[in-house]
Amino acid sequence: MTAMALAVCASAQADDVVQFGRDVRPIFSDSCFQCHGPDRDAREADLRLDRRESVLAERDDGQLIVPRQPDSSELIRRLTASDPDERMPPADSQRQLTKEQIDLVRRWIEQGASWQEHWSFVSPQRPTPPKTTNPVWCQNDIDQFVLARLDREGLTPSEPAAKETLIRRVSFDLTGLPPTLEELDAFLDDDSPRAYERVVDRLLKSPRFGERMAFVWLDAARYADTSGYQNDGPRYMWRWRDWVIEAFNENMPFDQFTIEQIAGDMLSNATLDQQIATGFNRNHRGNAEGGIIPEEYQVEYVVDRVDTTATVWLGLTMGCARCHDHKY
Repeated sequence: MTAMALAVCASAQADDVVQFGRDVRPIFSDSCFQCHGPDRDAREADLRLDRRESVLAERDDGQLIVPRQPDSSELIRRLTASDPDERMPPADSQRQLTKEQIDLVRRWIEQGASWQEHWSFVSPQRPTPPKTTNPVWCQNDIDQFVLARLDREGLTPSEPAAKETLIRRVSFDLTGLPPTLEELDAFLDDDSPRAYERVVDRLLKSPRFGERMAFVWLDAARYADTSGYQNDGPRYMWRWRDWVIEAFNENMPFDQFTIEQIAGDMLSNATLDQQIATGFNRNHRGNAEGGIIPEEYQVEYVVDRVDTTATVWLGLTMGCARCHDHKY
C-alpha cells in the first residue's frame, strides 16, 4: 500500500495537473469507498465518494468539496481534523491518508476538482485532424494525426515501403495469407496511381478476408469445435463459425450482428441463419459426463454466458458479479 501511495504521489508531482482518475480516485477507492462507496449496505452518512453529484452536493454538515476552495471543503477539514472523532478515515479503520495523499487531494480541489468518468463510459467525439508541416504526405485523416505526433517528437516519416513489402503487409493484414506469385507480379507490373487501392479492394472481396477478421471474434466468443471438460467430445459449432465469417464478408451492420447473435431466434419469423447466429450463446463448455449434478453445471453455463456477453459487448468483465453485487 505504501509503495502504491508513493507511486501515485510521484506521478502527480511529475505532472502539475492532478487528475481525478489517475491520482485521486485510487486514494478514495483504497481508503474511503468501504464506507462511502457503492455498497449501500456498508455506506455511512448517506455519502458516496464514487459519484460526482454526491461529492458536490449541498449537505447539512457543509459542502464536501467546494471547487477551488479547499479550506471551505468539508472533506479537507475531515481529513486534517485533530479531533479523532472528526478525523476521517477513522483511526481504527487502518486506512488513514498520508500527508502526501492529503496534499494531493487538496491540490485537486484547488485546481477545480475536475471529475473524470471511466474512459469507457465517455462518448467518443470525432476530433479535428491537426495541422501538420507536410500536408502533401497525408493521404487521410489518420495520417494527419500520425504526422502531427512525429512533428511533435522532431521525427520524420519513414520512406515508403517497397511494393514487394507493401503487398505482403496488406495481404497478411486482410487475409492472413501471403500474396501468390501471380498477385505479386500483377502488383509490380501495375504502375497506375491506384495500384495499391485495387489490391486492397480485391482483398476485401476475398472470402479469406472474412476468415481473417472473424478469428478475433471467435476467440472473444470462446469458440471451440469440442465441448471441453474431460470428455471433450465434438460438437457442431462450425455452423455458427461460418455465420460469423459470412457476416464479415457481407459487411453486416454491427447492430444487426449484435441482435442476431444475442436474440436472433426471438426475431419475428426468424430465418435459419438468424437462429444459427444465436450459437454465440452456446459457445460455453458443456459437460455430459455421467454422475454430474445438472444444477451445478447449469449455473456454470449461465455464469460463463453472462461473463462472455458482458466482456464482448459491454467491454466489462462480469466475473466478480458471481459473488458480488456492488462495484469495486
